[in-house]
Amino acid sequence: MSWLYVIAAGIAEIVFAISLKASNGFTRLIPSLIFLVFVVASLYCLSQAVKGLPIGTAYAVWTGIGTAGTAIIGLLVLKEPTDAARLISLLLILLGSIGLRLAESR
Repeated sequence: MSWLYVIAAGIAEIVFAISLKASNGFTRLIPSLIFLVFVVASLYCLSQAVKGLPIGTAYAVWTGIGTAGTAIIGLLVLKEPTDAARLISLLLILLGSIGLRLAESR
């Protein structure tokens, strides 16, 4: 169950990061409210995950999901620059998160 909380926390992090961009510095009400709801949801899920996982592992995977997911949405939806260095870096983040998950299940 802890891993499901980490995944949910990571997905919520993606939503709050994208809504932060959409809030335009908290000058737009709806994206600002979405940000607040999802930042609380993300931290709540992370707090539940660390009940059953080491904090280092949970935090690293949480930020990895959020970072990679936000970057991928930035590349695909927001048309941010795509280059080899960005794609390789995203791959390394994903591989690191998978490695931590595999190490934890031993």
